[in-house]
Amino acid sequence: MKLLKNCIAIKALMLLALCCAASAGWAAQVAGTVVQLSGPLLAKKADGAVRILSMKSEVESGDTLVTEKNTYAMVKFIDNSEITLKPQTTFKVENFSFDAGNPGGDTASFNLVKGGLRSVTGLLGKRNKEKFSMKTPSATIGIRGTTFIVEWVEATPEAVAQAAATRQAWLMASTAALGDAAPVQPLMLAQGPSPVSPVIPGSPGSPGGMTPGLYVQVIDGIINLSNQGGSLVFNAGQFGFTPSFKVPPIVVPQNPGLKFSPPPIFNSSVPQQSNGGAPAKSNAVDCEVR
Repeated sequence: MKLLKNCIAIKALMLLALCCAASAGWAAQVAGTVVQLSGPLLAKKADGAVRILSMKSEVESGDTLVTEKNTYAMVKFIDNSEITLKPQTTFKVENFSFDAGNPGGDTASFNLVKGGLRSVTGLLGKRNKEKFSMKTPSATIGIRGTTFIVEWVEATPEAVAQAAATRQAWLMASTAALGDAAPVQPLMLAQGPSPVSPVIPGSPGSPGGMTPGLYVQVIDGIINLSNQGGSLVFNAGQFGFTPSFKVPPIVVPQNPGLKFSPPPIFNSSVPQQSNGGAPAKSNAVDCEVR
């Protein structure tokens, strides 16, 4: 009887060990760490749980990050890439996987739901640039090793009214300048023979603010903007725009009003992580709400 009890106990311990191992395998991979933060930052889990993140908090694959009104947040991923979120941004780490010894397993899939960010390419994007993709409401961004800024301007009723007023003012000015000639529709220039738009409603000096849509600025390297309307490559120093997923991207000849001004400390160096390894465990306690 004693031997039977011992066997049962051993089997129970083995079953418990197997369950623990399975749970560890099912846990989401740690994708990066919060290294700079200027206000509240939330992480929404697929199961509905919500965590309040702090400095050195871990960000996992599958997390949806949400910044508050005055919050800038920088996440350093395990391949040494960086994503800095602007205030009032919703950004999902759809799938991130990196192992320095296994390039074939590289995956970096992101989704900018709203707001804006700055992205700095890491080791994954340099060795497997085709494995990087960032979805937005109107286009998908691919990279060729780069630093870029992207912002989605919401089509609020106020923004739509402002854009309409701006277009009307532009059309009246164009009509006066061209006489009887039919004016060119500013947002239809993307469908013409030239990918460069001479006028974007909401550009510096025009009334009404920025036209709703997606804006990009390439600081270094090259990005590719693709949607149902077409695809266009943007080089360092260029700005781009597309108002919807069905309108091809166009080059904007000057800064259309993009601003990215995190606190100065965000531009200071942050600790490097070992290639392919998980970031150091945080001593900070995150608050989880279900």
